[in-house]
Amino acid sequence: MSAARPAARETRPPAGRWLREHLVLVLGLLVLLYTFVPIAVVVLMSFNEGTRNVYAFQSFTLDNWANVCEDQSMCDALWVSIRIGVLATLGATLLGTLAAFALVRHDFRGRSASNLLIFLPMAAPEIVLGSSLLALFVAAGFSGQLGFWTILIAHVMFCLSFVVVTVRSRLAGMDDSLEQAAMDLYATPAQTFWRVTLPLVFPGILGAALLSFSLSFDDFIVTNLNAGTELTFPMYVWGASQRGVPMQVNVIGTVMFVLSIAVVLVGELGSRRRSRALSR
Repeated sequence: MSAARPAARETRPPAGRWLREHLVLVLGLLVLLYTFVPIAVVVLMSFNEGTRNVYAFQSFTLDNWANVCEDQSMCDALWVSIRIGVLATLGATLLGTLAAFALVRHDFRGRSASNLLIFLPMAAPEIVLGSSLLALFVAAGFSGQLGFWTILIAHVMFCLSFVVVTVRSRLAGMDDSLEQAAMDLYATPAQTFWRVTLPLVFPGILGAALLSFSLSFDDFIVTNLNAGTELTFPMYVWGASQRGVPMQVNVIGTVMFVLSIAVVLVGELGSRRRSRALSR
């Protein structure tokens, strides 16, 4: 009777081989870690004991969350930024979507030049764009009326290019066979647009809107040049940094970060549900 052979031992690949096979994953995780370190500091400092030294964590407290508007001027500036961000997003998304449809679906004289010029606000430095808009407002006689509306016009102006580029890329990669099938089934142009085209383009429009709001809410240079006496949240943070940023600023930053993550997660879950429904 032959002796039983010993069980084969599981051999693990050497560490160098494993690292080569997972190099892209490791680098991606390191980049994400590097990106989220400042965000983690903001979240941590939102629970810091009341102090204006943002680099020294003293003790844990919930007072910053319970008294967000302890400095009323901060909440007033935040409300101004939210209103400007929402209005600028609506205006830029509407105009940019219409422009993207025109550039992709229609052939007209000057189309190539329009495609080139639409990139200029994105490529130009913000200081150049802000000073150019300021010169425009001064030449139009609004030098003494700089404020909410001039900020809004400026934000719509520089957000417009990002909306056009985002929606246009969505339209360029979209298959028009579904639209043709809808018209073959006697759908009117309006029915085809609302029931077929718009649902297909909507992810691009939503992404462009979220990008526009982020750019508008976060902008400082263009806003500072065209704000007059109006105070937005980034301008408040810049002014407060001269004497120390209050901890409630970190609370606002944490809330904005959580909301942005929530929007992305909701969109991803909705996309997966639609893909599952189509696969059944």
